[in-house]
Amino acid sequence: MGKAYLKIAVVYFTIGVLAGLIMGIIHDFRFSSVHAHVNLLGWVSMALFGVIYHLYPNAANSKLAKTQFWLHNIGVPVMLGGIALQILGVSAALPPTIIGSIVVVIGVILFTINVFKHVGKN
Repeated sequence: MGKAYLKIAVVYFTIGVLAGLIMGIIHDFRFSSVHAHVNLLGWVSMALFGVIYHLYPNAANSKLAKTQFWLHNIGVPVMLGGIALQILGVSAALPPTIIGSIVVVIGVILFTINVFKHVGKN
């Protein structure tokens, strides 16, 4: 679980850095909120999930971790795509953005429960 999160995290890191570079080169910063979410929910959060799950294998091997993994990895791209489409003026993208966001929040809550349940125990 930890390795999977770390590999996905570095993909988001690369996407985030490239997006920032492109925005800077073309002087168009409309997608800065997408760029920020790619870096925070993709790179930083997933890297931290990966490190925590590497350090605490009991947490990583739980059903909570597996469920949280899929919720986060489905919710983040749906949310990011929805935000990007809204920036482009597609108002129909609001429901997917909301759904993706809620899925991410549920995943984060599961992660929190998982940490409290498994971290610090023998």
